[in-house]
Amino acid sequence: MKGELRVAVIGCGNRGADVYARHLADLGVGISHLVEPRAARRAEVASRHGLPAEAQFGHWDDFFALGRVADAVVIATPDDQHLEPALKALALGYDVLLEKPICLHEAELDQLRRAEAASASRVSVCHVLRAAPFFRAVSDVIRSGRLGQVIGINIMENVAFWHYAHSYVRGNWRSSPPAAPFILAKSCHDLDVLRWFAASLPVQVSSSGGLRHFRPQQAPVGAAQRCVSCGVPDCPFDARRFYGSLPTDQWPVTVLTAGGLSLDEALESGPYGECVYLGKNNVPDHQVVTVEFGGGVQAELTVSAFTHNNTRTLKVMGSHGELRGHMDRGELEVHDFRQNTREVIEVDAGGNHGGGDRVLVAEWVAYLRGMAGVPTPLSESLDSHRMAFAAERSRLEGVKVRF
Repeated sequence: MKGELRVAVIGCGNRGADVYARHLADLGVGISHLVEPRAARRAEVASRHGLPAEAQFGHWDDFFALGRVADAVVIATPDDQHLEPALKALALGYDVLLEKPICLHEAELDQLRRAEAASASRVSVCHVLRAAPFFRAVSDVIRSGRLGQVIGINIMENVAFWHYAHSYVRGNWRSSPPAAPFILAKSCHDLDVLRWFAASLPVQVSSSGGLRHFRPQQAPVGAAQRCVSCGVPDCPFDARRFYGSLPTDQWPVTVLTAGGLSLDEALESGPYGECVYLGKNNVPDHQVVTVEFGGGVQAELTVSAFTHNNTRTLKVMGSHGELRGHMDRGELEVHDFRQNTREVIEVDAGGNHGGGDRVLVAEWVAYLRGMAGVPTPLSESLDSHRMAFAAERSRLEGVKVRF
């Protein structure tokens, strides 16, 4: 790897290993070190990149004890383990690509901000929607003035029923804490986009929602503890039917089989084979957030598990035009009130997060090579998290939160 950029990956789950490390390697970046507590998973990922045992660690402390031995680090650990390694990386002068959310407590945002200010290095938060061609095309239309004054923005994050069951009932984000609140873990991307489109600071946030369906009280008669032994017919959340119909070498099945398990073994013994009505989850399955921005823009975000779509749809309402968009289709529909015209703009929406994963990593690599500025700078990422913390406080306490 002589002469190449060298990046260490801390956290070898789906995002760290299957997304960021893969895109980095595709761009000619050398994966120099891995940090992952699960020995089998660590060995599996190390074999992809040809890393010897001395470049593999079970904890980030052992890696950071080496001093600065790479050019940058990716931090894609569980939600409650983002802040500590990020602070240690900055102290050693590492540039950081940090998976969202930044942290689980609002006060920690300023802690990371101060650490970055004291370092010569920079943190790029993985707000991949900002990098997605679809959302960049929306921004271009807004900035062009074609819609006139922006009055309102609606984003619908459709968390498909199967995706919600996978990640927020059976998966790592089903319980907060230790995972981040649902609106932070799933939708700080969307709040970041609202902030970007509104081009002004948030002044007030309100939110409502809760866990309505994925509870023991909603379990069908005869439901078993595990899908493999359940006789309930036509359950939309039957793990056998869902995972068994998907490619075994792609997400989400690779989440189950990471570390060498077969799909059958994972469904027999792991959390992804459990009934969704066991009550092991506590995050909302439907939530609405309303944000008022300083420029007068009112925005609404709805996040719901009760949809067949696994995409985002949006509407931007302006004084002289309206934009409607469907991310999966890569399609924007722009109505111009002045000209009484309708234009359809097609955008490439292929790849994870509509291509945002790939673009973000490419732009981060360009920054590391001194060819571009830092993508998604930390200063622009803090507002999305503050909105998310305010939304959760509003939902739980039934109050409007002003900044």
